[in-house]
Amino acid sequence: MTEPRIQYAQTKDGVSIAYWTLGEGLPLVYMYLAGFSHIQLEWEVPAFRRAYERMAQKRMIVRYDSRGSGLSARDVTEYSLEADLLDLEAVVDCLDSERVALLPAGGNGPVAIAYAVRHPEKVSHLVLWCTYARASDLWESPQVKGLMGLLDTDWELATETAAHAVIGWSEGESSRKYAALMRESATPEALRAAWVASSEVDVTAVLPEVRSPTLIVHRRHLPFPTMDAARQLASKIRGARLVLQEGDSMGIMAGDWEAAAQTIEEFLDEGKEATAGAVSLAAEDIHTILFTDVEGSTALTDRLGDAKARELLREHERITREALKAHGGSEVKTMGDGFMASFSSATKALQCAIAMQRAFAERNESAEEPINVRVGVNAGEPIAEDDDLYGTAVNLAARITALAHGGEILVANVVRELAEGKGFMFGDRGEVALRGFDDPVRLFEVRWRPFDSPADAGGSGRPGE
Repeated sequence: MTEPRIQYAQTKDGVSIAYWTLGEGLPLVYMYLAGFSHIQLEWEVPAFRRAYERMAQKRMIVRYDSRGSGLSARDVTEYSLEADLLDLEAVVDCLDSERVALLPAGGNGPVAIAYAVRHPEKVSHLVLWCTYARASDLWESPQVKGLMGLLDTDWELATETAAHAVIGWSEGESSRKYAALMRESATPEALRAAWVASSEVDVTAVLPEVRSPTLIVHRRHLPFPTMDAARQLASKIRGARLVLQEGDSMGIMAGDWEAAAQTIEEFLDEGKEATAGAVSLAAEDIHTILFTDVEGSTALTDRLGDAKARELLREHERITREALKAHGGSEVKTMGDGFMASFSSATKALQCAIAMQRAFAERNESAEEPINVRVGVNAGEPIAEDDDLYGTAVNLAARITALAHGGEILVANVVRELAEGKGFMFGDRGEVALRGFDDPVRLFEVRWRPFDSPADAGGSGRPGE
């Protein structure tokens, strides 16, 4: 591949951000280690170039230099999480795609997490590489404090120390070359300012709000960030998957790069085979959108361990996909412990939801560990892009799902109206205020159990086939 063309994005506060793209398809924005970024010099390093070329065979790779580093504007004074978000937003807005995947490393993890929470409709996947939610987990370590001290006394030794931490302490020549690249990436003054600002970042409180499918990859022997930081991410992000790999290098391109690339690519490709041949998602169509969510999946993992919890989630996936296939549902994506699906009619969506809940109830009768699934359904005209759906109709369906309990099916009033006269029973749950929506939303529970009381139902009988 030829060297990618460097372009510039303009942030809302007037900072020029250098970036390049390589390949075609859904963009994967690789957010390299905070402060040590130079997108032109990286391309001249064989290991970086080979990795980027491989990744670009299946998707578009996007790299950018954050403010104060590389080829981006150096004459800046504002360093903060909000400033970092402006850099990322500017680059994403320049891409010809409504959806992106984010791959942050090290100190860029909190930036990507905050962006995914603020723009859930834009982030298709979130891959957190050797990172953390709370900066103090990193900056309180003796190694990092020592590195900060070197910035004021010996710039060359500081970069060589940092390079060994990134590339691996067993490496020699590779670390020296990378240290030289670091020295070209930023000045000691800019790096200190950026690091001091980032040392106060803490996005722990918003981790439960992440809705993008999330993969957390951490190397076992990495001195910092520690394994505890990775476990915290995995325990607080709903449906997140934690993968541990051997090695002590923070840099993705260092150590066992092949294992890292395979893990990331498999995650980004997940669900493609299941959706092959599914109904095309047309922007002009009215879609009935269905979400599933395994209730208490994080607690299941804590109690049963990763392997056993994963077995239960596979059961959820099997039952859900069988129901989707039987009722004409199109799987849009899976989020680890939940699905998003689309239907051409409200009737089909409700029949599928009921079939799912009955299948889970039957399975739970004889199972040692129950799988309690909540289902939310809404209908509208979402935006279709890259075999995905997003917009107000989708966001509302997700919010409705979060209000349901295990075994329940909650639907918006529009779904009840579309299915009127089809034999479904609905229980009125009243108007509910949902985060992100100005007006209250009237919700209904679908009565699917034989013992459900029809007293407050909006219909009667059993759903027809």
